[in-house]
Amino acid sequence: MSWESTERKNNILSQCVRDLEKKNRMRISWISDIIVVVSPENIETMKTIIQKYGHKRVTVVKGGITRHRSIFNGLKVFAENEFSKYLLQKPEVVVIHDAVRPFVEEDILLEVVMAAKEHGAAGAIRSLVSTVIASSADGFLDHSLERARYRASEMPQAFLFDIIYQAYQQCTDYDLDYGTECLHLALKYCKIKAKLIEGTADLWKVTYKRDLYAAESIIKDNLSQQICVITDVKEDAVQVGLLLHESLKSQIKVEAISISLCKNDSHLQNMFSGRCYNFIYIHDKQSAFQETQLLVDVLEKSNITLLYPVILILVHLNSSENISFSFGMEKLTRIKKFAREVKEKNIWVYGLLIHYKDHLPLQEAVNSAAALIMALIKDRNPELIGQLLVA
Repeated sequence: MSWESTERKNNILSQCVRDLEKKNRMRISWISDIIVVVSPENIETMKTIIQKYGHKRVTVVKGGITRHRSIFNGLKVFAENEFSKYLLQKPEVVVIHDAVRPFVEEDILLEVVMAAKEHGAAGAIRSLVSTVIASSADGFLDHSLERARYRASEMPQAFLFDIIYQAYQQCTDYDLDYGTECLHLALKYCKIKAKLIEGTADLWKVTYKRDLYAAESIIKDNLSQQICVITDVKEDAVQVGLLLHESLKSQIKVEAISISLCKNDSHLQNMFSGRCYNFIYIHDKQSAFQETQLLVDVLEKSNITLLYPVILILVHLNSSENISFSFGMEKLTRIKKFAREVKEKNIWVYGLLIHYKDHLPLQEAVNSAAALIMALIKDRNPELIGQLLVA
């Protein structure tokens, strides 16, 4: 992807919001609103991100000078008259989460919310990987903690709204300015012992610049879990589509469809309502750019290109004895031009020629094509956009 640092940060933040929206569309129906608390100087930037990536039910609130003051501002949206303009209904349970933990899974969200409903407060924890020590004022070891007895507090955390809001209302200025643990506030001010839920490795925090690259790698891997194979209705294209499905299915989830792109655009729109970011279009025509343009138009309308680049691999079949140099150059020139145009829509186009003849069986050529396809969708290399590869 090779995003610049700012773009990486925007994508991380949007990924976190999108995960919560996705959960809302699935099982956790009580996520009715998402409050994003940001520093005053970044409010307009956050609003731009929300608009750019099409997020829904997101309210942006001005943060405070510390973590606890920012969280308190977010809670006030549901309870204080000065925030009545937002017209948000007070929730039974509120989840507090860090935007820099963008890979929260649905299962852990569900666990902490259900535990909070039962116990009043709950939070994710992880085992310590390093021993915690305390140093003296002059820089020498004072004492160390027994690692087996302690845990690292993670996010997400969930609370009955009335409990955590009451805790923040009673907070001293010292706690608001120097405290960092929400579960501790519920215990200190409301006598609520939080239920601790064992978290997963996905809850790690994007803290340093190197973490942005690690997060990008995880996102790339998540984007390469599924592929959609679209074939022209002609016999050769359908046959290659079936063989390609068989060759890919052990490595990736594959959905396949045979369709005339000139006619059935509504079927495609239904297909693109999911979250697949990789598409293959197989045809045996000399030129199929009219059909490909229709495919691009439908992808763009589906809005899946808003957050991450979508990979579109155009597969051309050729069974002639020889591939002429002029044919290859013409094909490459057209693909390059088309790819440049659609890259602005966040659709990355690659060309792939499957060349097979009597001494090179079709299955062998398809296996070679499958290896190239997997490399393209896993690497997501912008330097190869518009290139014509040969299997």
